[in-house]
Amino acid sequence: MPPRTRGGYTSSAPRRRPTGSERRRRVQLREVEPAADRDPVEHPQHDRDETEEVFEGAPRGPIDRCILRSFDKHIAAKIWLGEDRAPLKLVNHGAKLQLWELGMERSRIYETVHRSGLASLTSCSHRVTSRPMLSAFCERWQPETTTFHMPFGEMTITLDDVASILHIPVTGSMISFPQPLRVDDANALLVELLGTTDVEASRETEQCRSPSVRLLWMRDHFSTITDASSDDDIMFATRAFLLHLVGCTLFANKSATSVAVVYLELFRDLSMVGSYAWGAACLAYLYRQLTTATRFEVRQLGGYLTLLQAWIYEHFPEMFSSPDMSYTESRPRALRWRPHVIPDSLQSVRERLDRLQISEVCWEPYVDHRAEHPLPDIAWYSGCLKCGQVVEPYHPERVLRQFGYIQTIPPRPFTPPRPDRSILLEQYWERWTDHVLTDQSRGRRCHYSGSGESVPEYMAWYDRISHRIVQPPQLRSGFTTDARSSLPSHAASTSDTRAARALTLLRLVISGGREQSVDVFWGALNEAHGILAGSDETSASHSTPSPAPASHSTPSPATLPFFSPATFVYPPAASDDPPPLIVPPPLASVAPPAALGPPPPLIVPPPPASVAPPAPALDSTASTTVYVRAKRKKKT
Repeated sequence: MPPRTRGGYTSSAPRRRPTGSERRRRVQLREVEPAADRDPVEHPQHDRDETEEVFEGAPRGPIDRCILRSFDKHIAAKIWLGEDRAPLKLVNHGAKLQLWELGMERSRIYETVHRSGLASLTSCSHRVTSRPMLSAFCERWQPETTTFHMPFGEMTITLDDVASILHIPVTGSMISFPQPLRVDDANALLVELLGTTDVEASRETEQCRSPSVRLLWMRDHFSTITDASSDDDIMFATRAFLLHLVGCTLFANKSATSVAVVYLELFRDLSMVGSYAWGAACLAYLYRQLTTATRFEVRQLGGYLTLLQAWIYEHFPEMFSSPDMSYTESRPRALRWRPHVIPDSLQSVRERLDRLQISEVCWEPYVDHRAEHPLPDIAWYSGCLKCGQVVEPYHPERVLRQFGYIQTIPPRPFTPPRPDRSILLEQYWERWTDHVLTDQSRGRRCHYSGSGESVPEYMAWYDRISHRIVQPPQLRSGFTTDARSSLPSHAASTSDTRAARALTLLRLVISGGREQSVDVFWGALNEAHGILAGSDETSASHSTPSPAPASHSTPSPATLPFFSPATFVYPPAASDDPPPLIVPPPLASVAPPAALGPPPPLIVPPPPASVAPPAPALDSTASTTVYVRAKRKKKT
């Protein structure tokens, strides 16, 4: 009998490839048969090596890859391995919208824009966007679930957020195109709908090197048209303005200068512009831009970043927001905030999000806004969102806490169909009322409004399938004993070495963020001053850092002081100012202040060795005696 091979076949028989049904059966068997000695809910750390140091979050990503299948290519996986990238370059056209305003002389154009439901976009766009903040949230976006994976669970931008923040329609016809537009078709569309010549259209698309037109080109050709112009010119200018508007807001691409001509087809019939679900299309486009930016090699983020930034302000008001006190609830919620660039670094924001607690989240920020804009029923829709060739899943069942319900373990996310099946997607969207979450799927409401509750087994499940901590504990910022030992040697005395040591010292403290105490910054500045002044011995003798607490991971900057407050070296006070007062902390064994006698004398620290001690002051009695003797001698 011929010997059997490893595959189970004899050497003389041809090897047969398994059929598709056999492969699926094998996969099902592997998924159904769990290990006998494992309980995936009770022991979420079972796949980790026993000798491996366990931190908050999985060191190599999710334990169970059944959901986050592409995590190895995610930016969070690269950060955990020590590979970092700079903050993303943001595409924001908030300032360009001010270059084409619709005043009283263009009232006919404004009436059409107002009927389209997009008029609010002309005023609610933020002119300033924060690169560290948006980049840190982008690192937490997971393409498979289209949600942000926070330390305590998932969150995302919902259709309710879009309707409340932007005040644009989220219901209506799905924005769909039969196929991608070619350059020749784009030229024909520009001639037909904008009234340009063939030469102008060809020159513009050739300059863009794609079926697109520049935003500047549309402003130069159509921004001067007023109500006194002809009807055709006003119609062409209205279409150009709408194309310019969506190119600067809803569908801002990474070119930062142009917009795709394919959206011009949506403005062919100006009376039908208001029938589209612009909010759903904007959300699908932003989902795709966030998904693309999760790749390590990507350096830019597109989409309507005002929506993303305002969503962060709404749900994390204590961390990033700066409210506008003149806001009224009749306006879009994007105008409620004053956008600003936070001074923290990307690593500092990343660590703040790692330490974020569930109590710091505003789960229902639109309670006061419901009188003007109630919760739309389509926010409970569970299905796909589409914008042209972009199709993204939408899962409200994964973020029930944002609707005031107790979060349960959601089902697996579904894979969206191909964009070429537009007919099926449009039919599914048109019957969206049949695909909303039922009362049984929503579950129970939270016991307290905005409490962000979840079922007891949710966090054990979430810890298995997610990557909750982005910044590795061994790479966290803040000044520690180990970081101090990595500074250049104190023996060097050249000016370049001193400057390098001082800059390294300050950089370590600045990267810790603003949450550190004033003592930390004061101690760092004091030692840096000593390094630059050349008094290394003096600074070193008075700046012994506190020992790091014993722990498996590096302590956070908030719990490890830079210097002990009792060992600070204060600068010598001026002769006209009183010496600084050092008040020691009260001890438990000391009686309360009422039982104490007179206050203790002021403790004046000794001046540094390099500073000459001040001359002792004369006693008032001795001064009077000298003055009297001098007066008597003069009389004699």
